[in-house]
Amino acid sequence: MFLKKTNLFCGGLSLLMMVTMAGQAAAETATLTTAPNVPPPITRKGPATVKVNFEAKEYVGELDEGKKYHFWSFGGTVPGPMFRVRVGDTVEFHLKNPKSSSQPHNIDIHAVNGPGGGAAVNTVAPGETKIFKWKAQAAGLFIYHCAAGSIVDHISNGMYGLVLVEPEGGLAKVDKEYYVFESEFFTDEDEKVMSFDIQKGLAEHPDYVVFNGRSGALMGDNVLKAKVGDTVRIYFGNIGPNGISSFHIIGEIFDKVYTEGALNGTVNRGVQTTLVPSAGATIVEFKVEVPGAYTLVDHSIFRVAKGAIGQLVVEGKENPKIFKAGK
Repeated sequence: MFLKKTNLFCGGLSLLMMVTMAGQAAAETATLTTAPNVPPPITRKGPATVKVNFEAKEYVGELDEGKKYHFWSFGGTVPGPMFRVRVGDTVEFHLKNPKSSSQPHNIDIHAVNGPGGGAAVNTVAPGETKIFKWKAQAAGLFIYHCAAGSIVDHISNGMYGLVLVEPEGGLAKVDKEYYVFESEFFTDEDEKVMSFDIQKGLAEHPDYVVFNGRSGALMGDNVLKAKVGDTVRIYFGNIGPNGISSFHIIGEIFDKVYTEGALNGTVNRGVQTTLVPSAGATIVEFKVEVPGAYTLVDHSIFRVAKGAIGQLVVEGKENPKIFKAGK
């Protein structure tokens, strides 16, 4: 009888442990991608604790052909990495600042409900690492950026990017997804390695307005690609820091626009050009039906001369019912 009670107790304990373990959220490390690449869709059905590892990095890189700039960044790229979570996830965010940095840095994530979007508790001096946790509550495409110091120099030097918070049911499958980000640079052009000119910033006169961190980032060998019949989704962010973007693709109409990046709000359809505010984002979707080169621009058109231009090259069979030269 004693043995039977013991076995029953052990069995009950095992069952309790199994139920407890089943009730715990899964744990995983977020996939980080550099523009124009997008992390893969989330396939799990429930929330998880997601660890995100970021590192501030100051470096010298190319802003334009033959023009070097002293960038401040997350992860050594401008824009910084994109990561993807879902509503209900708990995000454990790790921010590291190497000893080699000249500045303290932090991160303000617009998806965070909390002081400073997290920036109030995560400022890291050179050589430090800090961790904070937040729960993803609203579905949408959100900007993140550094908010340390006077903010303007950290943003203007390249410390920004995108986080996608998927709704519980996920997003509809598409054929291609791309990450495109617009930003302005105000430079002391006479220097061998250019850096931020605050007077130009105050005057709101950028020397460069670019996609994905430099002139030509989406041109030549770096164009976006698709095939006839593909549905393309672009996650588009604009940091400004001053200008509102008039995002347009020459030769395409957006079948869907998730206004200001919201995934629980109104979806606009049949849109030619969409406004993206400073420190805002949008998601656009469209089906490509005709082969050729489609040009991405900020249709505040003089910005094209400053670098706000890219291309999507579509390959496949001609479709004379949709588009045909001549009679």
